Amino acid sequence: MGVDAPQVEATAVNVPNLLSISRILSIPIFVVLMLHPSPTRALAAGIIFALASITDWLDGYLARKWGQVTKIGKLLDPVADKLLIASALIMLVEVDPTRAPAWIVIVIIGREFAVTGLRAMAASDGIVIPAENMGKYKVGAQITAILSLVSNHYFESPWIELLGSAALWSALVLAIVSGAQYFVNYWRNLD
Repeated sequence: MGVDAPQVEATAVNVPNLLSISRILSIPIFVVLMLHPSPTRALAAGIIFALASITDWLDGYLARKWGQVTKIGKLLDPVADKLLIASALIMLVEVDPTRAPAWIVIVIIGREFAVTGLRAMAASDGIVIPAENMGKYKVGAQITAILSLVSNHYFESPWIELLGSAALWSALVLAIVSGAQYFVNYWRNLD
């Protein structure tokens, strides 16, 4: 009596984790549709990417709301996010490198590897580097760029292409700046 019961982590098989897994499972479907993107296939790929992107927000929201934050979820969610974005960007380079230049995609994906590695190294030193707001804006710009550039194969609108290009350049700038913020925050925490 008076002894608190040990905190039991929510089961690994829960709705938030299943949403993260569904995001990973949507990637091969997206890739196959984008291999030869007819207007209809591009529209279907855009819808799949949009639904998968919504699960990115939904899984975290539900995990916190329902108290179902798990260790596996903390791993699955960012891995699913990075796999989805990287796969989509790589497919855009494959489909039309003039709309998504490979060097921009390399910088954005390279930033993800660098920040993930930095956060892992910081965690091993007992330093927690929380997500930055600018990183969230970067994700928004990436999603906007991908949805615009993919859906433009269906709509063929110069305005959608312009939006996609502007969002991709914004994602590049935000990736560089937010990546630098992570490294500066890490160095500040070193004593």
